[in-house]
Amino acid sequence: MAGQVQPLQFEPAGFIGLLAKQDSQYWQQHIRQADAAAVTRALAKNRRDLADFAALISPAATPFLAQMAAQAQQLTRQRFGHALQFYIPLYLSNLCANDCSYCGFSMSNALKRRTLSLAEVEQECQALKAHGFSTVLLVAGEHEKKVGQAYFKQVLPLVKRYFSYVLLEVQPLSSQDYAELRQYGLDGVLVYQETYDRVCYAQHHSRGKKMDFDWRLATPERLGQAGVDKIGLGALLGLGDWRLDSIYLALHLRYLQQHYWRSRYSMSFPRLRPCAGGLADQVLQQHESDTLISDKQLVQLICAWRLFDAELELSLSTRESAHFRDHVVPLAVTSISAGSKTSPGAYAIENQSLEQFSTDDQRTVTEVARSMQQAGLQPVWKDWEVGLCRS
Repeated sequence: MAGQVQPLQFEPAGFIGLLAKQDSQYWQQHIRQADAAAVTRALAKNRRDLADFAALISPAATPFLAQMAAQAQQLTRQRFGHALQFYIPLYLSNLCANDCSYCGFSMSNALKRRTLSLAEVEQECQALKAHGFSTVLLVAGEHEKKVGQAYFKQVLPLVKRYFSYVLLEVQPLSSQDYAELRQYGLDGVLVYQETYDRVCYAQHHSRGKKMDFDWRLATPERLGQAGVDKIGLGALLGLGDWRLDSIYLALHLRYLQQHYWRSRYSMSFPRLRPCAGGLADQVLQQHESDTLISDKQLVQLICAWRLFDAELELSLSTRESAHFRDHVVPLAVTSISAGSKTSPGAYAIENQSLEQFSTDDQRTVTEVARSMQQAGLQPVWKDWEVGLCRS
C-alpha cells in the first residue's frame, strides 16, 4: 500500500527508491481527510508514526495548537533542559554555477562576486569569536571549481582553530570528499532538498548541477556513509506544498535514522525570503499563494516535529522576525543563529556584496541572548567538547 508506515527496509537505490514508491495523492488525501479524532489519537500517543505526523500538520490540527505547543514544550524541556545552542553562519563565497529562482546568488544575477581569502576568513573568525560563538556554519554558493574541495581543505583547519564545532552548507559532495573533510575538521553538514516534488524542483532549478534532483537527494546518505557527526535536513517552505514536503522529510529522516544511526540529525525551517532576481514579490504577497506557510502554520509544523521526534534538534534562523522567534523558540527549538549576515566578509570587512537572502531578525547577538534568557533559556555556545563524548 502506498504511504505504508511499516519499518523501512534498505532500498537498493537508497532513499531515491523509497521516495519513488510514494503516492503523493495518497498523502495529500490523508492530510485533507484527517479529522479531530485522528489528531486526538496522535496527541495521546507516546511514539508517533507518519500517519500521526500527517494528522498533526493537517488543517484539522489547527484548533489543537495550544495543546500541541504545551506537549512540545514539555518534551523539549525533558530532553534538552533549558539549553539553547547558538551558532553563526559565515559566508565564504557568493560564486555560484546554478540558477535557482529563490536565491540571490544565482549565476544569472548581475552582482559583485567574491570569495574570501584565507586572511579574510581569519578576520571573520576573529570577529565572530569576539561575540562568544563556538559553533560556526560555513556557507558558500555552489561553484565546485573555484569553491570546492581544495578550498574547503584550506579553510577548515583555519576555522577549526577558532571554533569547536564546524558545519558546512555548500554544494553536495561525494562520500569520499566528506570523509576526507572530516580529517580537516568537519563536524556536520546541512543540505536541504528544497522540495521533494520533482516537477516543482525542475521548475525552480534551471541551470547547473543543482538541477540533478537525485544527486542532491542522496547527499544525506553519502554523509552517513562518511561518518559525519551531524546531518542537517530541511525543505524550503513555500517552494512546493509544505505539508507534502514535510511528510517526505519525515520519511527521509526515519530512513536515515534506521540506516545511519551513528549520526545525529537536525531539522531547519527555512521559509522563502525576498532576494535579488528571486521570488521577492511572491514572498511579500503570501496571501496570494496556497503554497506559502503562515506564521501560525509554521508554529504548528515546528510543534508537530517535536511530537514526532523528541530527540531531534530543531533550528530556527534569523530568516524569521524577532517577535516570532521570541515566542516560538521556547516551545520546541534547540538551536538558533543570531546576528547573522548573508554575504561574504560582512562581519569584519566593509563590503558591497549581495546577500543570499534578506534576514528579518536583525538584533545583535547580545540582544538575542538576553531575550532568550528572559524567556528562561540558557544560551550555550559550544556543541560538545572534543574528547569527552566523541572521537
